[in-house]
Amino acid sequence: MARRSTVQQDPRIAGDPESYPLEGPDRVTASRGRSSRRGGWGGGGGRWLVWSGRVVLWALIIVIVVNGVRAPFERFTQNGVATQSQTTSSSNDFNFPVTQAAAFANQFAAVYLNYDATNAQQRAERLKAFLPEGADEQFGWNGYGRMTAGAFQFSGIQVRDEHDAVVSVAYQTGGYRGLLSVPIYAEDGRFVVSGQPGLLPAPALPGFPQVSGLSRDSAAEAELRPQVEGFFKAFAAGNQVDLQRYVASGRTIEGFNGEFTLAQLKDLVVPEGEADTREVTAVVVWAVSSNGTDAVSTSEQNDPAVQPGGLEQAYRLTMEKQGGKWFVQQVQGAGRSVG
Repeated sequence: MARRSTVQQDPRIAGDPESYPLEGPDRVTASRGRSSRRGGWGGGGGRWLVWSGRVVLWALIIVIVVNGVRAPFERFTQNGVATQSQTTSSSNDFNFPVTQAAAFANQFAAVYLNYDATNAQQRAERLKAFLPEGADEQFGWNGYGRMTAGAFQFSGIQVRDEHDAVVSVAYQTGGYRGLLSVPIYAEDGRFVVSGQPGLLPAPALPGFPQVSGLSRDSAAEAELRPQVEGFFKAFAAGNQVDLQRYVASGRTIEGFNGEFTLAQLKDLVVPEGEADTREVTAVVVWAVSSNGTDAVSTSEQNDPAVQPGGLEQAYRLTMEKQGGKWFVQQVQGAGRSVG
């Protein structure tokens, strides 16, 4: 009886590298047979080049897929943020000239919100520089009454497209703060008010909870008070020779050069502590001359308008102890008041 061969035919494609070696006792014989027919090296290095190429290709495919999924998501989230901040953002996607439009709207508001029935024509002449041809010369004002506004500041902008935007301008009249919404049309660096403006209330003031009082070092306050008072007198005068008596070594602090005079060191707050560098708060009252000189004639002594004004100010001083004496290292405006 003829014996059947136990060696199965290799199903691989001709020329494919030997990635699946034969199993069993005939492995060596079969390998030798193939080696002699091929006449040398079996080409194992080509296999690694193929697999390396496949790895690179799959990595590239994964990157493309991930970016394709991520891009729409990022655009969606960014659009959501842009929609929420659209009314206050000064940036835009239409290359709208925000800075120039804000200046134009500020100037317009200064004319529009100041009117006087005794001189209506002056307002009409000034408005011509802002309005389109054929617009009502008073732009909605009926010609009666009087209004005075000031403190105009750019507050925000809502850009609609490359030509249209609505600019918000903050203003104050008397004790009232408000906003004026001004529609603007822009083209080639030129601007015009494109519609009737709208008055809006300014945002209300936030709640302001008081900060609890600090524990004060009364002994340190008594020790520092003469030095701090002397510093502010020299600070007002601006004399560098005098200032160096109170300023820490190696530091230079510029003064007011006589523009103000120290009327009073009203309060000095020194928190408890024992460090050689202390942060203290000083409340001073500056005397401010009304007419550039402190001299007041006898006839003017009862006139409040010519008396030196008093302005209460708060400062934060960094004090440093050198050679047993305290000196000012830095002076700046104080922060939040402590109740």
